[in-house]
Amino acid sequence: MGIYEFNILSERDKYDTVSTQGQFVDTIAEDRTKYVLYAISYFWVEVQYDALNNKIIGISSFVAGKSLNRYSNVLKSI
Repeated sequence: MGIYEFNILSERDKYDTVSTQGQFVDTIAEDRTKYVLYAISYFWVEVQYDALNNKIIGISSFVAGKSLNRYSNVLKSI
């Protein structure tokens, strides 16, 4: 699956795809939000959680950029 196919999925299907095909990379906490990074094929998926309420508040996919920079220390060791 490529990033374009992923992006046209419904929100529920995106979460299902991440849980079945995604490879966990790392979690970063900033204030009330946890950011969880997964790798799928040749792109990244970040799931955002409200840590206080333990609820998913967003999902995004990308190949590079500001969101990926948040994990730069982690990715150097991979």
